[in-house]
Amino acid sequence: MKAATTPVPEARAIVRGVRISPRKVRIVVDLVRGRSVPDALAVLRHTPKRASRVVAKLIQSAAANAVNNHDMDGRDLYVHAIWVDGGPIMKRFHPRARGQLFPILKRTSHVTVVLRERHAR
Repeated sequence: MKAATTPVPEARAIVRGVRISPRKVRIVVDLVRGRSVPDALAVLRHTPKRASRVVAKLIQSAAANAVNNHDMDGRDLYVHAIWVDGGPIMKRFHPRARGQLFPILKRTSHVTVVLRERHAR
């Protein structure tokens, strides 16, 4: 028999349908994985990528969820997990020579962040 383990409290936030390709968002997401929330927001504030605003707003939302819904201490939060999935792709076509059409794929992203409390050891 397995011993009963208590679930670790965590707060999450999800943004869906961001009009930036997942490949570009993953560059920004990799910068903040494992960092404390204030440190992650400081890094994002100085990152010159369009996705950094979206990720910063998402981390702030998850931190607000942690404080208001789960009674966690906002100073001890860190980015436990953050990932990007592909969303729906809008397909457009560009006319070319001799009646051909070239596809244009406008990709979207779903970003998820999970915050946990880091306890003093």
